[in-house]
Amino acid sequence: MKYKFAFLFFLACITLNAQLPKGFVYVHDMIPDLDVELRYYTSNNFVGKPIDGYESNRLILTQQTAKALKYVHEALQEQNLCLKVYDGYRPQRAVNHFIVWAKDLNDTINKHKFYPNVKKRNLFKEEYIASRSGHSRGSTIDLTIIDGNTGIPLDMGSAYDFFGEESWVNHKNLSNKQRYNRQLLQTFMLKFGFRNYSKEWWHFTLRGEPFPKTYFDFLVK
Repeated sequence: MKYKFAFLFFLACITLNAQLPKGFVYVHDMIPDLDVELRYYTSNNFVGKPIDGYESNRLILTQQTAKALKYVHEALQEQNLCLKVYDGYRPQRAVNHFIVWAKDLNDTINKHKFYPNVKKRNLFKEEYIASRSGHSRGSTIDLTIIDGNTGIPLDMGSAYDFFGEESWVNHKNLSNKQRYNRQLLQTFMLKFGFRNYSKEWWHFTLRGEPFPKTYFDFLVK
């Protein structure tokens, strides 16, 4: 009986992985010890509730992106540091959820935490939210560095997904330690083939991404 169960479990895993479009992978299969906390699978995000399209805490990326990320992760581990990922592939329906939420000006449950100094009606104008996201192409990732012993994120000077100048890579009002931590993340990510986004210290896209004009909408599950 136990062999039958194991075989059925094996078939279920194959079926689940086969649902991904060609060129995409579950990152855990390539980096088993990667710390993943998909914020849009939870209520700990600027909307304040789980986002459409996120049905599990499974990080999905294009195969090329996952391979490059593995190099970053292994290089950091030599310094007793690790990566923690907050978002990777993002379905278009999740972006659509953001758009609908942004138009409801009365829904500001997490404003104090994520956008205290930005009026919600200006989130599109100031480019904090857009109708298309590079995440939906599968080669963009949001992440930080954590201590290899404690698992505690390094102090980057602002929280992940904080809407404001405090999140700009070269923000001036940082302590020396915060500036060093940001530069450490930038250095390792750029070294292994990623390009950054100057207004979000956590946001990187693989150079030469395989699907530069395709926005996918399959579920994260």
